[in-house]
Amino acid sequence: MAKAKNILFIMFDQLRWDYLSCYGHPHLQTPHIDGLAARGVRFTRAYIQSPICGSSRMSTYTGRYVHSHGASNNGIPLKVGELTIGDHLRKAGMDSWLVGKTHMRADAEGMARLGLSPDTLIGARVAECGFDVFERDDGMRPEGPDGFYDPEGAKAYNDYLRGKGYDSDNPWHDFANSALDAEGNVLSGWFLKHAAHPANIDEPDSETPYLTTRGMEFMESQNGPWCCHLSYIKPHWPYIVPEPYASMYGAQHILPVNRSDAERQQAHPVLKAFMDTKVGQAFSEDHVREAVIPAYMGLIKQADDQIGRLLRWMEETGRMQDTMIVLTSDHGDFLGDHWMGEKTFFQDASTKVPLIIYDPSPEADATRGTTCDALVESIDLAPSFLDVAGGDPVDHILEGESLLPILHGLRSDTFRSHVICEYDYSTSPITEQLGVETRDAVMFMIANEKWKLIHCEGGFRPLLFDLENDPRELVDLGESPGHEDVIEDLYEDLFAWARRPSQRTTRSLRQLEEMRTKSRGRGIVLGIYDESDAPLELTVKYRDRKATDWRRR
Repeated sequence: MAKAKNILFIMFDQLRWDYLSCYGHPHLQTPHIDGLAARGVRFTRAYIQSPICGSSRMSTYTGRYVHSHGASNNGIPLKVGELTIGDHLRKAGMDSWLVGKTHMRADAEGMARLGLSPDTLIGARVAECGFDVFERDDGMRPEGPDGFYDPEGAKAYNDYLRGKGYDSDNPWHDFANSALDAEGNVLSGWFLKHAAHPANIDEPDSETPYLTTRGMEFMESQNGPWCCHLSYIKPHWPYIVPEPYASMYGAQHILPVNRSDAERQQAHPVLKAFMDTKVGQAFSEDHVREAVIPAYMGLIKQADDQIGRLLRWMEETGRMQDTMIVLTSDHGDFLGDHWMGEKTFFQDASTKVPLIIYDPSPEADATRGTTCDALVESIDLAPSFLDVAGGDPVDHILEGESLLPILHGLRSDTFRSHVICEYDYSTSPITEQLGVETRDAVMFMIANEKWKLIHCEGGFRPLLFDLENDPRELVDLGESPGHEDVIEDLYEDLFAWARRPSQRTTRSLRQLEEMRTKSRGRGIVLGIYDESDAPLELTVKYRDRKATDWRRR
């Protein structure tokens, strides 16, 4: 085992933490990801900072809370000036590359204001979340009457498919994410009923194997040190998978849904609004879950097989010896739990993610195959990577903490007492349904090992869950008179978090400390009545000076 020279940062999209066998799924066996956990540390309390793709990823890439970086939902740009993993690692001598998805929207107005053209090296990095791009593929090329959702989506992948003979103006949709009936009609994967059919694509050409190949091609082209963000698109919807994975799972493999009638009947008004969305209503139907979840499981099984392929190749080429591997997800998927689909609320099905870290260095030998129950946040990855690269800490910018002390057995816990997650739903019709002002369409979650509090702006009461006695999060205690002290304590922690000086990013803590005394040597003697009241060396420029008398002229 050698010290990690490189970092392979693997992120899946919409992978639930409990849909891996190493996290306890009884039917979905993921031996290759489990094997990685057996060689590293598996974290059991890892939380994202926002339950939506874009803002969750921006927190991971910047190492900062949503409240700090401001990209609070999909389509909201990461403002120019926010430093990312790539910026920090390059300063430490490590390149940072992207293979796959970021869901990053560039701050085009900010770039134009500063004269940053995206066709320059610096401009391209600013436009691509700080990464150099080997291949960006956000995996989204849906098309509606107003055009494509993402005109750049899946472009290289579509070219690849056409080169393989998939004849279509959008093979991403017509083959990789759709089925085919007996008459040759495309059965679009956008319609949930088609999840039960196999995707009309040769399995090695589907998205997950394709990105795995591209990741290996990237590593072959590099000498290092490098960080490669291998960012998979699946198991994010459209929920459809090719054979043999389409037939691997059935209704008998679907776990009982985690919800109750009382939970829905007594739902907090904001939670009820999310339950009543189109996707929430759909996943409240058993036949929808029975069509979708086997396909979702098949996508995860395919992902695990591709991780096996990747790890075997890394072993054969010697790359496991000097590469840290981090595997996680940007958020989960309700899949009908709590009467919801998608991910845009705060129960663990959405906000808790798998996190597995393999460190090849001998310092990590003592923790191989262990689990860690510490409260961890996605913002911890950026300072961890900087630590691996040997860079100086930048605590005034990065709001997470390095996990290397845990990986190396020097600590068993993080320094935090709670985790934070935020969601801005101002672009959703839910805002109007609730009669909430746009500025008030935000929610905050604060959770510790025992409690989870959800605060909703707009004059709503809080939600409270007892994670020890109600780990399924079915009983909202937000109106319970017996829990007023708990709610007050959590609000105190939330307010303390909100008061942190997170925008003070242009001076380090050390510089601030130096500024306490440095100005004294720059001639400021404020509050000094007599020159003898100040040290001679500080006022030497003001003593024994002569000047012409202009008062009598």
